[in-house]
Amino acid sequence: MSASEVNLSGSRVLIADDNDQNRELLEAWLADEDYEVLMATDGQDTLRVVESGQPDLILLDIMMPRMSGYEVCEKLKSDPETSDIPVLMVTALNEMGDIEKAVQAGCDDFLTKPVNQLELKTRVRSLLKVRHLASERDRLLAYLEEMEYRVLSSGRSE
Repeated sequence: MSASEVNLSGSRVLIADDNDQNRELLEAWLADEDYEVLMATDGQDTLRVVESGQPDLILLDIMMPRMSGYEVCEKLKSDPETSDIPVLMVTALNEMGDIEKAVQAGCDDFLTKPVNQLELKTRVRSLLKVRHLASERDRLLAYLEEMEYRVLSSGRSE
């Protein structure tokens, strides 16, 4: 399966932003992509939605109440259950120190506001492809390990 053949339909994208207009705009821009869009309004809500909704990608604002995007990203990336979920930071902060802090927190990519629609869609698509291809690779490796185990086990019983 090549990267261009990956079916992204139904992928779950979590939009985490405390601003209603920002969430609605990002959702509208992704509406024609056939993703399942989840929403969160602050850092703690984001962690709750990740746990219950199992998103394939998180669009994460940095400046949110109750827990910053940096803190959310650090928590997600330090947990083996969520560490492989790509995080795309979407923020009005654009100083080099802010970008460095986002990378140190573990984000996979970032966009600065105001967001360009084409750039958003392209980065979302790319990160989802990487996520789905990595999942497929992991499934294939598990299958190969199982087959190898069966072959080795059957050789011992003779």
